[in-house]
Amino acid sequence: MSELLVDFITSLDGHASGEGWPGFWGLEGPEYLAWLGEQPGATYLMGANTYRLMSGFASGEVPKGQDEFRPEEEASVDELTQASKVVFSSSLQEPLTWANSTLVRDDAVEAVRAMKSSGSGLLSTIGSLSLCRSLLRAGLVDRFRVVMFPVITGATGEERIYDGYPDVALEMTEHRTFDGRIQLVEYEPRVLDHPPLGVPA
Repeated sequence: MSELLVDFITSLDGHASGEGWPGFWGLEGPEYLAWLGEQPGATYLMGANTYRLMSGFASGEVPKGQDEFRPEEEASVDELTQASKVVFSSSLQEPLTWANSTLVRDDAVEAVRAMKSSGSGLLSTIGSLSLCRSLLRAGLVDRFRVVMFPVITGATGEERIYDGYPDVALEMTEHRTFDGRIQLVEYEPRVLDHPPLGVPA
């Protein structure tokens, strides 16, 4: 059975991106990049908006506010291009132009449920906030990982991650600091029907 990881890179105040900021908020360091390079291969799950954005980067479109890709950003996009990707969309048309991408028009929750039960290895989301929210609500997420960069993007932040989420209990399974400033936290999530009635022991 496959394992499903929801994986976010955020500002401290929970934004997935910020207008005018480079990838990784320009704050990635050697420890963090080395850790990224050690991560096991995965099949990446995404929606149409993330596909359009990332496939655009793969074809050479530079993010707004930048003249060119930094080497770290270029390497990250190249790795994604080589990876297997599943895109859930009713608006995109086949064939998808980004290499190693498969279009799925079926309900994403049911499709991922089937992928988990029939497959092996790691499934991981990338971006796709509404997809992640739907998978979490359905109880399909095994691991919930957030890497927080030391910025608050109150003025320029975009894509607030947790809006519309249910209440979720999180049991920490890993935490780590990279380069003295970047914080990773990883949890096993459990969606709650209501707030806990008492204080956890």
